[in-house]
Amino acid sequence: MQETHHQAPPPNGRERGGERDAAEVVIVGGGMVGASLACLLGNAGVAVALLDAREAPLDAEHIGLGRPDKRVSALTPVSQRLLEGLGAWAWMRHRRVSPYRFMQVWDAEGSGEVNFSADQAGVPVLGHIVENDVILAALESRLAGLPGVRRHYGARVVGLEARGGGSEVVLADGRRLTGSLVVAADGARSPLREMAGIGVSTRDTGHVAVVTTVRTARAHGEVARQVFLPTGPLAFLPLIVDGDGHHCSIVWSTSPGEAERLVALPPEALAREMAGAIEHRLGEVTVIDRALAVPLTQRHAARYVLPGLALVGDAAHSIHPLAGQGVNLGLMDVAVLAEELVRGRARGEAPGDERLLARYARRRRGDNTTMLALMDGFRLLFGARHPALTLARNLGMSGVDRSGPLKRLLMQQATGHRGRLPASCR
Repeated sequence: MQETHHQAPPPNGRERGGERDAAEVVIVGGGMVGASLACLLGNAGVAVALLDAREAPLDAEHIGLGRPDKRVSALTPVSQRLLEGLGAWAWMRHRRVSPYRFMQVWDAEGSGEVNFSADQAGVPVLGHIVENDVILAALESRLAGLPGVRRHYGARVVGLEARGGGSEVVLADGRRLTGSLVVAADGARSPLREMAGIGVSTRDTGHVAVVTTVRTARAHGEVARQVFLPTGPLAFLPLIVDGDGHHCSIVWSTSPGEAERLVALPPEALAREMAGAIEHRLGEVTVIDRALAVPLTQRHAARYVLPGLALVGDAAHSIHPLAGQGVNLGLMDVAVLAEELVRGRARGEAPGDERLLARYARRRRGDNTTMLALMDGFRLLFGARHPALTLARNLGMSGVDRSGPLKRLLMQQATGHRGRLPASCR
Protein backbone atom coordinates (compact mmCIF):
# COMPACT_ATOMS: atom_id res chain seq x y z
CA MET A 1 0.00 0.00 0.00
CA GLN A 2 1.29 3.43 -0.90
CA GLU A 3 2.45 5.34 2.18
CA THR A 4 4.23 8.42 0.85
CA HIS A 5 2.02 11.31 -0.16
CA HIS A 6 3.04 13.79 -2.81
CA GLN A 7 3.58 17.39 -1.77
CA ALA A 8 3.09 20.49 -3.86
CA PRO A 9 5.89 23.09 -3.69
CA PRO A 10 5.25 25.96 -1.27
CA PRO A 11 3.98 29.12 -3.01
CA ASN A 12 6.31 32.04 -3.76
CA GLY A 13 9.29 30.08 -2.45
CA ARG A 14 7.98 30.20 1.13
CA GLU A 15 10.17 28.12 3.42
CA ARG A 16 8.48 25.28 5.22
CA GLY A 17 8.65 24.93 8.95
CA GLY A 18 5.96 27.44 9.96
CA GLU A 19 3.54 27.15 12.85
CA ARG A 20 2.55 23.54 13.57
CA ASP A 21 -0.75 22.38 15.09
CA ALA A 22 -2.28 18.95 15.68
CA ALA A 23 -5.65 17.21 15.98
CA GLU A 24 -6.85 13.62 15.94
CA VAL A 25 -8.61 14.19 12.62
CA VAL A 26 -7.95 16.97 10.09
CA ILE A 27 -10.83 17.50 7.63
CA VAL A 28 -10.03 19.43 4.46
CA GLY A 29 -13.20 20.96 3.02
CA GLY A 30 -15.91 22.70 5.03
CA GLY A 31 -18.89 22.05 2.76
CA MET A 32 -21.94 19.99 3.65
CA VAL A 33 -20.08 16.66 3.75
CA GLY A 34 -17.00 17.89 5.62
CA ALA A 35 -19.08 19.85 8.12
CA SER A 36 -21.31 16.81 8.76
CA LEU A 37 -18.28 14.67 9.53
CA ALA A 38 -16.90 17.34 11.86
CA CYS A 39 -20.24 17.42 13.70
CA LEU A 40 -20.38 13.63 14.04
CA LEU A 41 -16.83 13.39 15.35
CA GLY A 42 -17.14 16.49 17.54
CA ASN A 43 -20.26 15.04 19.15
CA ALA A 44 -18.26 11.89 19.93
CA GLY A 45 -15.48 13.84 21.62
CA VAL A 46 -12.91 13.51 18.83
CA ALA A 47 -10.52 16.47 18.44
CA VAL A 48 -11.08 17.82 14.92
CA ALA A 49 -9.50 20.55 12.81
CA LEU A 50 -11.80 21.62 9.96
CA LEU A 51 -10.05 23.49 7.13
CA ASP A 52 -12.08 25.64 4.75
CA ALA A 53 -10.76 27.69 1.84
CA ARG A 54 -13.63 30.16 2.30
CA GLU A 55 -12.68 33.30 4.19
CA ALA A 56 -15.57 33.07 6.68
CA PRO A 57 -18.62 30.98 7.57
CA LEU A 58 -21.98 31.75 5.99
CA ASP A 59 -23.96 34.75 7.18
CA ALA A 60 -26.69 32.60 8.73
CA GLU A 61 -28.92 35.59 9.45
CA HIS A 62 -29.90 35.85 5.79
CA ILE A 63 -29.82 32.19 4.75
CA GLY A 64 -33.10 30.55 3.77
CA LEU A 65 -35.01 33.82 3.61
CA GLY A 66 -36.37 35.60 0.56
CA ARG A 67 -35.70 34.20 -2.91
CA PRO A 68 -34.45 30.59 -2.85
CA ASP A 69 -30.90 29.83 -3.89
CA LYS A 70 -30.58 27.87 -7.14
CA ARG A 71 -28.23 25.28 -5.58
CA VAL A 72 -30.37 22.63 -3.89
CA SER A 73 -30.15 19.00 -2.77
CA ALA A 74 -32.83 16.31 -2.65
CA LEU A 75 -32.38 14.84 0.83
CA THR A 76 -33.66 11.32 1.47
CA PRO A 77 -35.41 10.39 4.74
CA VAL A 78 -32.19 8.60 5.79
CA SER A 79 -30.19 11.81 5.35
CA GLN A 80 -32.91 13.65 7.24
CA ARG A 81 -32.48 11.30 10.21
CA LEU A 82 -28.74 11.88 10.17
CA LEU A 83 -29.23 15.65 10.23
CA GLU A 84 -31.84 15.30 12.98
CA GLY A 85 -29.32 13.33 15.03
CA LEU A 86 -26.80 16.14 14.57
CA GLY A 87 -29.33 18.71 15.78
CA ALA A 88 -29.27 20.53 12.43
CA TRP A 89 -32.70 19.64 11.08
CA ALA A 90 -34.64 21.86 13.49
CA TRP A 91 -32.63 24.90 12.31
CA MET A 92 -33.26 23.93 8.70
CA ARG A 93 -37.01 23.56 9.23
CA HIS A 94 -37.09 26.97 10.87
CA ARG A 95 -35.67 28.41 7.64
CA ARG A 96 -36.79 26.42 4.60
CA VAL A 97 -37.21 22.74 3.74
CA SER A 98 -39.65 21.63 1.05
CA PRO A 99 -41.09 18.11 1.33
CA TYR A 100 -42.15 16.12 -1.67
CA ARG A 101 -44.63 13.29 -1.24
CA PHE A 102 -45.02 12.32 -4.87
CA MET A 103 -42.82 11.77 -7.93
CA GLN A 104 -43.77 11.76 -11.60
CA VAL A 105 -41.28 10.46 -14.15
CA TRP A 106 -42.17 10.24 -17.83
CA ASP A 107 -40.70 9.96 -21.31
CA ALA A 108 -41.35 12.88 -23.64
CA GLU A 109 -41.10 10.56 -26.65
CA GLY A 110 -43.90 8.22 -25.67
CA SER A 111 -46.59 7.41 -23.16
CA GLY A 112 -44.44 5.71 -20.53
CA GLU A 113 -44.88 7.20 -17.06
CA VAL A 114 -44.19 6.14 -13.48
CA ASN A 115 -45.83 7.72 -10.44
CA PHE A 116 -44.56 7.23 -6.89
CA SER A 117 -46.11 8.29 -3.60
CA ALA A 118 -44.98 8.36 0.02
CA ASP A 119 -48.02 6.28 0.99
CA GLN A 120 -46.92 3.51 -1.39
CA ALA A 121 -43.43 3.62 0.12
CA GLY A 122 -44.83 3.55 3.67
CA VAL A 123 -43.08 6.81 4.63
CA PRO A 124 -44.38 10.29 5.51
CA VAL A 125 -42.40 11.92 2.66
CA LEU A 126 -40.23 10.71 -0.20
CA GLY A 127 -37.69 13.42 0.61
CA HIS A 128 -37.06 17.15 0.95
CA ILE A 129 -35.66 19.72 -1.45
CA VAL A 130 -33.33 21.95 0.57
CA GLU A 131 -31.02 24.77 -0.47
CA ASN A 132 -27.39 23.81 0.04
CA ASP A 133 -26.70 26.99 2.01
CA VAL A 134 -29.52 26.14 4.43
CA ILE A 135 -27.96 22.74 5.12
CA LEU A 136 -24.48 24.19 5.55
CA ALA A 137 -25.60 27.10 7.75
CA ALA A 138 -27.41 24.67 10.05
CA LEU A 139 -24.29 22.51 10.35
CA GLU A 140 -22.10 25.55 10.99
CA SER A 141 -24.42 26.63 13.80
CA ARG A 142 -23.91 23.20 15.40
CA LEU A 143 -20.14 23.32 14.92
CA ALA A 144 -19.97 26.64 16.76
CA GLY A 145 -21.10 24.84 19.91
CA LEU A 146 -18.57 21.99 19.74
CA PRO A 147 -15.40 22.94 21.65
CA GLY A 148 -13.48 19.96 20.26
CA VAL A 149 -13.82 21.23 16.67
CA ARG A 150 -11.45 24.01 15.60
CA ARG A 151 -12.42 25.72 12.37
CA HIS A 152 -9.80 27.34 10.15
CA TYR A 153 -11.11 29.67 7.42
CA GLY A 154 -9.03 30.98 4.55
CA ALA A 155 -7.05 27.75 4.83
CA ARG A 156 -5.75 26.67 1.42
CA VAL A 157 -3.88 23.39 1.45
CA VAL A 158 -0.78 23.28 -0.77
CA GLY A 159 0.97 20.17 0.53
CA LEU A 160 0.35 16.74 2.04
CA GLU A 161 2.91 14.35 3.48
CA ALA A 162 3.09 11.30 5.72
CA ARG A 163 4.37 11.94 9.23
CA GLY A 164 4.87 9.55 12.17
CA GLY A 165 1.89 7.27 11.71
CA GLY A 166 -0.35 10.04 10.43
CA SER A 167 -0.50 12.78 7.83
CA GLU A 168 0.36 16.46 7.74
CA VAL A 169 -1.11 19.19 5.57
CA VAL A 170 0.79 22.34 4.64
CA LEU A 171 -1.18 25.56 4.22
CA ALA A 172 -0.43 28.40 1.84
CA ASP A 173 0.48 30.68 4.76
CA GLY A 174 3.12 28.21 5.98
CA ARG A 175 1.14 26.65 8.81
CA ARG A 176 1.16 22.88 9.22
CA LEU A 177 -1.55 20.72 10.72
CA THR A 178 -0.89 17.13 11.70
CA GLY A 179 -3.50 14.46 12.35
CA SER A 180 -3.60 10.73 12.76
CA LEU A 181 -6.11 10.97 9.91
CA VAL A 182 -6.56 13.56 7.17
CA VAL A 183 -9.93 13.46 5.41
CA ALA A 184 -10.37 14.83 1.89
CA ALA A 185 -13.82 16.42 1.67
CA ASP A 186 -12.65 19.00 -0.85
CA GLY A 187 -14.92 18.25 -3.78
CA ALA A 188 -14.97 16.50 -7.13
CA ARG A 189 -11.69 18.05 -8.30
CA SER A 190 -10.09 17.28 -4.91
CA PRO A 191 -6.58 18.81 -4.75
CA LEU A 192 -5.86 16.58 -1.75
CA ARG A 193 -6.70 13.46 -3.75
CA GLU A 194 -4.29 14.61 -6.45
CA MET A 195 -1.54 15.38 -3.92
CA ALA A 196 -1.95 11.86 -2.51
CA GLY A 197 -1.43 10.36 -5.97
CA ILE A 198 -4.81 8.62 -6.01
CA GLY A 199 -6.05 8.03 -9.53
CA VAL A 200 -9.62 8.65 -10.62
CA SER A 201 -11.74 7.21 -13.41
CA THR A 202 -13.56 9.96 -15.27
CA ARG A 203 -16.59 9.62 -17.51
CA ASP A 204 -17.87 12.57 -19.49
CA THR A 205 -21.65 12.31 -19.25
CA GLY A 206 -22.07 14.48 -22.34
CA HIS A 207 -24.42 16.65 -20.29
CA VAL A 208 -24.35 20.14 -18.84
CA ALA A 209 -26.86 21.04 -16.10
CA VAL A 210 -28.82 24.26 -16.52
CA VAL A 211 -29.98 25.36 -13.06
CA THR A 212 -32.34 28.15 -12.03
CA THR A 213 -35.47 28.83 -9.98
CA VAL A 214 -38.98 29.41 -11.33
CA ARG A 215 -42.48 30.29 -10.24
CA THR A 216 -45.35 28.32 -11.77
CA ALA A 217 -48.98 29.24 -12.36
CA ARG A 218 -50.20 25.99 -10.82
CA ALA A 219 -49.09 24.77 -7.41
CA HIS A 220 -46.64 21.90 -7.57
CA GLY A 221 -48.62 19.87 -5.01
CA GLU A 222 -45.44 18.51 -3.39
CA VAL A 223 -44.69 16.55 -6.58
CA ALA A 224 -41.14 16.18 -7.92
CA ARG A 225 -41.42 15.99 -11.70
CA GLN A 226 -38.84 14.69 -14.16
CA VAL A 227 -39.26 14.31 -17.89
CA PHE A 228 -36.78 12.57 -20.17
CA LEU A 229 -36.30 14.68 -23.28
CA PRO A 230 -34.32 13.72 -26.39
CA THR A 231 -31.38 15.83 -25.13
CA GLY A 232 -31.59 14.80 -21.45
CA PRO A 233 -33.76 14.92 -18.29
CA LEU A 234 -35.49 18.05 -16.99
CA ALA A 235 -36.47 18.13 -13.30
CA PHE A 236 -38.93 20.49 -11.60
CA LEU A 237 -38.16 20.12 -7.88
CA PRO A 238 -40.85 21.55 -5.56
CA LEU A 239 -40.05 24.45 -3.25
CA ILE A 240 -42.24 26.05 -0.62
CA VAL A 241 -41.40 29.73 -0.16
CA ASP A 242 -43.21 31.54 2.68
CA GLY A 243 -45.98 28.95 2.51
CA ASP A 244 -46.36 29.35 -1.25
CA GLY A 245 -46.20 26.10 -3.22
CA HIS A 246 -45.71 27.69 -6.64
CA HIS A 247 -41.91 27.61 -6.80
CA CYS A 248 -39.59 24.97 -8.27
CA SER A 249 -35.86 24.49 -8.52
CA ILE A 250 -34.85 23.55 -12.06
CA VAL A 251 -32.14 21.06 -13.07
CA TRP A 252 -32.11 20.62 -16.85
CA SER A 253 -29.41 18.17 -17.97
CA THR A 254 -28.78 18.58 -21.66
CA SER A 255 -26.11 18.69 -24.34
CA PRO A 256 -23.39 21.37 -24.07
CA GLY A 257 -24.63 23.18 -27.18
CA GLU A 258 -28.23 23.17 -26.00
CA ALA A 259 -27.19 24.36 -22.52
CA GLU A 260 -25.31 27.26 -24.08
CA ARG A 261 -28.39 28.17 -26.09
CA LEU A 262 -30.73 27.93 -23.09
CA VAL A 263 -28.71 30.14 -20.72
CA ALA A 264 -28.40 32.78 -23.47
CA LEU A 265 -32.19 33.03 -23.86
CA PRO A 266 -34.12 35.93 -22.35
CA PRO A 267 -35.93 34.78 -19.17
CA GLU A 268 -39.34 34.86 -20.85
CA ALA A 269 -38.17 32.65 -23.73
CA LEU A 270 -36.46 30.20 -21.36
CA ALA A 271 -39.63 30.01 -19.28
CA ARG A 272 -41.70 29.18 -22.37
CA GLU A 273 -39.31 26.38 -23.33
CA MET A 274 -39.44 24.86 -19.84
CA ALA A 275 -43.24 25.06 -19.69
CA GLY A 276 -43.50 23.31 -23.06
CA ALA A 277 -40.91 20.70 -22.12
CA ILE A 278 -43.02 19.49 -19.19
CA GLU A 279 -46.15 19.61 -21.33
CA HIS A 280 -47.57 22.61 -19.44
CA ARG A 281 -48.35 20.44 -16.41
CA LEU A 282 -47.76 23.45 -14.14
CA GLY A 283 -49.13 26.09 -16.48
CA GLU A 284 -47.21 29.27 -17.20
CA VAL A 285 -43.64 29.40 -15.90
CA THR A 286 -41.75 32.51 -14.76
CA VAL A 287 -37.95 32.44 -14.35
CA ILE A 288 -36.98 34.33 -11.17
CA ASP A 289 -33.22 33.74 -11.07
CA ARG A 290 -30.36 33.82 -13.54
CA ALA A 291 -29.76 30.46 -15.26
CA LEU A 292 -26.33 28.89 -14.87
CA ALA A 293 -24.70 26.06 -16.82
CA VAL A 294 -22.73 23.47 -14.81
CA PRO A 295 -20.71 20.75 -16.64
CA LEU A 296 -21.49 17.23 -15.44
CA THR A 297 -18.64 14.74 -15.12
CA GLN A 298 -18.87 11.41 -13.32
CA ARG A 299 -15.77 10.49 -11.30
CA HIS A 300 -14.78 7.58 -9.08
CA ALA A 301 -11.52 7.43 -7.14
CA ALA A 302 -9.36 4.34 -7.65
CA ARG A 303 -9.25 3.95 -3.88
CA TYR A 304 -10.93 5.64 -0.94
CA VAL A 305 -8.14 5.32 1.62
CA LEU A 306 -4.39 5.29 2.23
CA PRO A 307 -2.74 5.02 5.66
CA GLY A 308 -3.61 8.27 7.38
CA LEU A 309 -5.92 9.48 4.57
CA ALA A 310 -9.58 8.96 3.63
CA LEU A 311 -11.74 10.37 0.83
CA VAL A 312 -15.42 11.20 1.35
CA GLY A 313 -18.22 12.66 -0.75
CA ASP A 314 -17.40 14.09 -4.17
CA ALA A 315 -13.67 13.65 -3.53
CA ALA A 316 -14.36 9.89 -3.68
CA HIS A 317 -17.22 9.86 -6.20
CA SER A 318 -19.26 12.38 -8.17
CA ILE A 319 -22.46 11.34 -9.87
CA HIS A 320 -24.91 12.55 -12.51
CA PRO A 321 -27.75 14.43 -10.72
CA LEU A 322 -30.34 12.18 -12.40
CA ALA A 323 -31.74 10.91 -9.08
CA GLY A 324 -30.42 13.62 -6.76
CA GLN A 325 -28.30 11.13 -4.82
CA GLY A 326 -24.97 12.99 -4.72
CA VAL A 327 -25.08 14.59 -1.28
CA ASN A 328 -26.92 11.59 0.17
CA LEU A 329 -24.08 9.29 -0.84
CA GLY A 330 -21.62 11.72 0.75
CA LEU A 331 -23.59 11.85 3.99
CA MET A 332 -23.61 8.05 4.13
CA ASP A 333 -19.83 8.11 3.61
CA VAL A 334 -19.30 10.32 6.65
CA ALA A 335 -21.80 8.37 8.76
CA VAL A 336 -19.94 5.10 8.11
CA LEU A 337 -16.48 6.67 8.50
CA ALA A 338 -17.48 8.32 11.78
CA GLU A 339 -18.89 5.04 13.08
CA GLU A 340 -15.67 3.18 12.24
CA LEU A 341 -13.54 5.91 13.82
CA VAL A 342 -15.55 5.96 17.04
CA ARG A 343 -15.59 2.16 17.28
CA GLY A 344 -11.85 2.05 16.59
CA ARG A 345 -11.21 4.70 19.23
CA ALA A 346 -12.97 2.55 21.81
CA ARG A 347 -10.65 -0.33 20.85
CA GLY A 348 -7.57 1.87 21.06
CA GLU A 349 -7.07 2.11 17.28
CA ALA A 350 -5.69 5.35 15.88
CA PRO A 351 -7.97 7.16 13.38
CA GLY A 352 -5.43 6.69 10.60
CA ASP A 353 -5.04 2.95 11.18
CA GLU A 354 -4.91 1.08 7.88
CA ARG A 355 -7.28 -1.70 8.97
CA LEU A 356 -9.85 0.73 10.36
CA LEU A 357 -9.90 2.73 7.13
CA ALA A 358 -10.12 -0.45 5.05
CA ARG A 359 -13.38 -1.30 6.84
CA TYR A 360 -14.81 2.10 5.86
CA ALA A 361 -13.74 1.62 2.24
CA ARG A 362 -15.27 -1.87 2.04
CA ARG A 363 -18.59 -0.70 3.44
CA ARG A 364 -18.96 2.27 1.11
CA ARG A 365 -17.29 1.43 -2.18
CA GLY A 366 -19.80 -1.27 -3.19
CA ASP A 367 -22.88 0.90 -2.59
CA ASN A 368 -21.36 3.88 -4.37
CA THR A 369 -20.23 1.78 -7.34
CA THR A 370 -23.73 0.35 -7.69
CA MET A 371 -25.33 3.80 -7.67
CA LEU A 372 -22.85 5.21 -10.21
CA ALA A 373 -23.48 2.26 -12.53
CA LEU A 374 -27.25 2.56 -12.11
CA MET A 375 -27.24 6.27 -12.97
CA ASP A 376 -24.97 5.68 -15.95
CA GLY A 377 -27.31 2.96 -17.20
CA PHE A 378 -30.35 5.25 -16.91
CA ARG A 379 -28.48 8.02 -18.71
CA LEU A 380 -27.55 5.73 -21.60
CA LEU A 381 -31.00 4.15 -21.83
CA PHE A 382 -32.87 7.44 -21.93
CA GLY A 383 -30.28 9.03 -24.19
CA ALA A 384 -30.76 6.35 -26.84
CA ARG A 385 -32.69 7.53 -29.90
CA HIS A 386 -33.32 4.14 -31.53
CA PRO A 387 -37.09 3.61 -32.02
CA ALA A 388 -36.91 0.09 -30.56
CA LEU A 389 -35.25 1.34 -27.39
CA THR A 390 -37.75 4.19 -27.12
CA LEU A 391 -40.60 1.66 -27.29
CA ALA A 392 -38.88 -0.66 -24.82
CA ARG A 393 -38.33 2.00 -22.16
CA ASN A 394 -41.91 3.27 -22.52
CA LEU A 395 -43.22 -0.26 -22.05
CA GLY A 396 -40.79 -0.70 -19.18
CA MET A 397 -41.95 2.46 -17.40
CA SER A 398 -45.57 1.44 -17.80
CA GLY A 399 -44.71 -2.01 -16.45
CA VAL A 400 -42.95 -0.54 -13.43
CA ASP A 401 -45.97 1.65 -12.71
CA ARG A 402 -48.17 -1.45 -12.60
CA SER A 403 -45.72 -3.68 -10.70
CA GLY A 404 -46.04 -3.32 -6.94
CA PRO A 405 -42.84 -5.14 -5.88
CA LEU A 406 -40.60 -3.48 -8.50
CA LYS A 407 -42.07 -0.09 -7.77
CA ARG A 408 -41.40 -0.53 -4.04
CA LEU A 409 -37.82 -1.55 -4.79
CA LEU A 410 -37.23 1.61 -6.84
CA MET A 411 -38.83 3.76 -4.15
CA GLN A 412 -36.57 2.21 -1.51
CA GLN A 413 -33.57 3.09 -3.67
CA ALA A 414 -34.78 6.65 -4.25
CA THR A 415 -35.58 7.30 -0.58
CA GLY A 416 -32.37 5.74 0.70
CA HIS A 417 -34.06 2.95 2.62
CA ARG A 418 -31.86 0.31 1.03
CA GLY A 419 -28.93 1.93 2.82
CA ARG A 420 -29.32 1.78 6.61
CA LEU A 421 -28.04 4.62 8.74
CA PRO A 422 -25.25 3.35 11.02
CA ALA A 423 -26.49 2.69 14.55
CA SER A 424 -24.21 5.33 16.06
CA CYS A 425 -25.83 8.01 13.87
CA ARG A 426 -29.49 7.24 14.51
